[in-house]
Amino acid sequence: MSPEQTPILNVSNLLKRFGGFHALDGLSFHVVPGEILGLVGPNGSGKTTAINVISGLYAPDGGEVTFDGAAIGGVASHRLVHRGINRTFQIPKPFLSLTVRQNVEVALAYGRAAVTPPDIAELLEEYRLDAVADRPAADLNSAQQKMLDLARALATRPRLLLLDELAAGLNPAELDWIAGRIQALAAGGMAILVVEHLMGFIEHITDRVIVLNAGKEIFEGKLAAAVREPQVIEVFLGGEHAA
Repeated sequence: MSPEQTPILNVSNLLKRFGGFHALDGLSFHVVPGEILGLVGPNGSGKTTAINVISGLYAPDGGEVTFDGAAIGGVASHRLVHRGINRTFQIPKPFLSLTVRQNVEVALAYGRAAVTPPDIAELLEEYRLDAVADRPAADLNSAQQKMLDLARALATRPRLLLLDELAAGLNPAELDWIAGRIQALAAGGMAILVVEHLMGFIEHITDRVIVLNAGKEIFEGKLAAAVREPQVIEVFLGGEHAA
């Protein structure tokens, strides 16, 4: 990652309320092309809410989100996919009655028409789905459904990829493998924002992290430095990271 690069995503003083609860309370950060940025923090700290606002599921209640220089706060998810933003979900929701291949074909059909689409066979092979390509998505195990979720997102050729707990439930060998795939995507110039609870995984793949608590940033930098910060240790990392 070159520090001179212009950020592709800028989040500035972002606010999101649910009733009287401030899920995001003035959050600001940026991501540059080719960077893997981690969002970490305890449950309820605003990590997934941030991804939901950036991806268009929620409209912000204040602040600004800009992508490639254009304000995108409140823009619908399907329009953001066409602009180059896509994501995975904590709990994948594929079309269960469609085959794995058909699920990816749907993503291709509704993805970014302005770019050359990837080859479906290559994408399925890359993410270890080729052997189950013609099986209904309902037949997949949880790890395979996560890979299908990722393959569907990548079928739209995003420039910004948002990963929401992709690593949860994967075994150590799968974690090492998917870490390598994520790093290869970033090496190709994709900006990647990762929400994850597995600190070893985050430490392995990220260039830097933002630590959240109560919708606010309390630390920005390398995870190795975060674990030495008393405030970070107090709210989240200490015991879990040391374990």
